[in-house]
Amino acid sequence: MNSDTIKIGVDRAPHRSLLKALGLTDREIEKPFIGVVNSFTELVPGHMHLRQIAEAVKAGIRENGGTPFEFSTVAVCDGIAMGHEGMHFSLASRELIADTIEVMARGHQLDALVLIPSCDKVVPGMLMAAMRLNLPAIFVSGGPMLPGRFEGKDVSVSTIFEAVGKVHAKQKDENWLHELESKACPTCGSCAGMFTANSMNCLTEGLGLALPGNGTIPAVYSERLVLSKETGYQVMELLRKDIRPRDIVTPKTVMNGLALDMALGCSTNTVLHLPAIAQEGEIPWDLKIVNEVSERTPQICKISPAGDQHLINLHEAGGISAVLKELLDNDLIDGSAMTVSGVSQAERLANAKVLDSTVIRPIQTPYFVKGGLRILFGDLAPEGAVIKQGALAKQDFVFEGTAKVFNGEVAAAEAIRSGQIVAGDAVIIRYEGPKGGPGMREMLGPTATLAGMGLDASVALLTDGRFSGASRGLSIGHVSPEAALGGEIAYVKTGDRIRIDLEAGRIDWLIPEEEKQERRTNILKEEGQRTAKGGYLGRYAQFVQSASRGAAFRSVKED
Repeated sequence: MNSDTIKIGVDRAPHRSLLKALGLTDREIEKPFIGVVNSFTELVPGHMHLRQIAEAVKAGIRENGGTPFEFSTVAVCDGIAMGHEGMHFSLASRELIADTIEVMARGHQLDALVLIPSCDKVVPGMLMAAMRLNLPAIFVSGGPMLPGRFEGKDVSVSTIFEAVGKVHAKQKDENWLHELESKACPTCGSCAGMFTANSMNCLTEGLGLALPGNGTIPAVYSERLVLSKETGYQVMELLRKDIRPRDIVTPKTVMNGLALDMALGCSTNTVLHLPAIAQEGEIPWDLKIVNEVSERTPQICKISPAGDQHLINLHEAGGISAVLKELLDNDLIDGSAMTVSGVSQAERLANAKVLDSTVIRPIQTPYFVKGGLRILFGDLAPEGAVIKQGALAKQDFVFEGTAKVFNGEVAAAEAIRSGQIVAGDAVIIRYEGPKGGPGMREMLGPTATLAGMGLDASVALLTDGRFSGASRGLSIGHVSPEAALGGEIAYVKTGDRIRIDLEAGRIDWLIPEEEKQERRTNILKEEGQRTAKGGYLGRYAQFVQSASRGAAFRSVKED
């Protein structure tokens, strides 16, 4: 596939005529056609400034001999979609994003792509499209938001979600909350902490698909525009050298990305997105490799919500290049991996260095000796579940509590707000998985409310749904198989005992085996399960796989 298909020869005169209807000259038509995939929308603060980013990208493309064509895709703001029907569409939008880019690129026979994401599902959706199409491709995001300032402290979107819990607990009033909400998100850009959007944008550097600085240069810095111009220029070099995403993202690159993930303490959502990206690139994936990498990779950064620092602090400390250099110097990543810079990761990191060791700690004195994420297995989660252990006070605890079971987030959130949840409870929210939700809703509301009430360390929250990157505490998501597929979580009752052993990596359901078997036989389907029958969610529910497989669509093989 390339643009010569639509512009060379007598038979393509109609095509050239339509291209000239766009205002293109013969000289522009002769040049390579570069797709500029812009997820701009006026609904999402992370994307509201992307027109300016796209113009800078196009300037770089033109400077280096290409003809850019900008087109768009969808983008959902997880914060605005949180806590209501809209959240069913967030994860589901990832597959739609990948599909729309494929449609535009193949429909118009583009030669290469520059992908401009910013927020949560757009980054992985674009990564999936890049791997699927395997055209020369490069990423430049909109960059992170700056933190706000309130009562003498840096604040962000997670602060305001947790503040809601303080109001429900009568610790603060609504006037205080109103003042905070006006300060928490002060600029455009992806929300200021190591939430899902920034986690994935940082991982584009670890995977080698973006230029240095992509993950951390703030959205409002002119440095971001310079990076965008350089990105547009560099895509033409990738095209000339025929360097493609599958040349860059290989099994060893995925391991590099995981190591960076663990060192940064990224969002739990990364273990949904990495397997989906790997599937598109036909790269083998086993959820157990997350623990293997976590065991040997210390967490050397503690960015909000795990700590008080934000992406701006990481940028000023040397950015992702400095983190990768620390990993490289300690043999925790493979430096031979190719990057979109046209050189290996090791060559690209040659001059990188840590500028603030309080933000990026040395490997020898990390925040935690293990990585930021942990996959738990056990009889409640035979296919796995995930916890952000890097956002906990310690990584070797055992929690045993009493189950309080809710069929869906709404009922659980109301119980938390009304004071029905107390220390020692294990709150179970089910029928929120990829198929049962459908769409695997992100549940920052319940976790943030618990944190605001001071219960995040004494109440466990388990779900077959997922959590925001802004979540912290004993939040265990992606419990698989999900309830809608007959997973064990479907048969738990209020009053059962649940045991979490983080050191052993287990999550167990403490009732007699004969009782479990009786429930499996007699409980066929809870009333709380929702079934999507129409629209996009209905089609999504038909094709989506388990969270243990990244909630990616199952492959449809031709007859």
